[in-house]
Amino acid sequence: MDANRLTDLPVSPSPSTSRAPTPGQAIALIVLYFVLQLAVGSAITLIAGIVGALRGGGGLGAIIPMGRHWLGQPDMTAAAVIATLLISASVIVHFARRWWPERWIEGAPPGLGFTSTPHIAFYVAALAAGVMMPIVGGMLTQWLAQGHEVSQDIKQLGANTSMALRLPLAVLVISLGPLVEELLFRGVLLSAVARYTGNGMAIVLSALLFACVHLPDLSFLWYALPNLALLGLILGWLRVQSGSIWPAVVAHGMNNLLAVVSWFVMSH
Repeated sequence: MDANRLTDLPVSPSPSTSRAPTPGQAIALIVLYFVLQLAVGSAITLIAGIVGALRGGGGLGAIIPMGRHWLGQPDMTAAAVIATLLISASVIVHFARRWWPERWIEGAPPGLGFTSTPHIAFYVAALAAGVMMPIVGGMLTQWLAQGHEVSQDIKQLGANTSMALRLPLAVLVISLGPLVEELLFRGVLLSAVARYTGNGMAIVLSALLFACVHLPDLSFLWYALPNLALLGLILGWLRVQSGSIWPAVVAHGMNNLLAVVSWFVMSH
């Protein structure tokens, strides 16, 4: 083939030159995730209210109160949480893969890190961190709280839900929840910020935002922030040092697993 013609052929973008996430896109994706949860939850409340109003013979004014009444029951709330997480996570993963396909399997930032790390030690460290963080973080939070009770809504929900819904909810909290949150914070956000600040500052900033977005689930109790920020720092360190997002997902999942175990202990 003529060498001159070779230069006219289209060239596929390489991982080093393909489009990478920007901080604005990262924040937009995080906001979309939580807006989706609110929207799906509202839609489920509306549907439950319509069904309840039709069965009870109430008018339009009974739809919202009836929906809230239905979702006030632990099993109905758990089912709504499961549906909300499945839908929201699916949308976020779809957009991330569609917007940055070349970055998806690239290990180091600005890649998203969905590739395995050759060093098994990082998975061992991830398991150890996942076990230790609830203990260390819990002690730190209790010290800062000075005797005030700190409890997550999801923890109370899991303990009061029937076994038929508690098991699938537990599986999602251990697996899909950590996966999508690591994609957002240690994948997209960390990679986007690292392009401008370097990996160290990106780890810190992503950890702080990670902590802040979880405050509503903790009734905005400020003394839960250090625990969540410390967890975010460890997850970010695992992500950068391993060149893969999977150790962070494992550590996050193990951290959630210990909370899930309490659902079954509290129920007895």
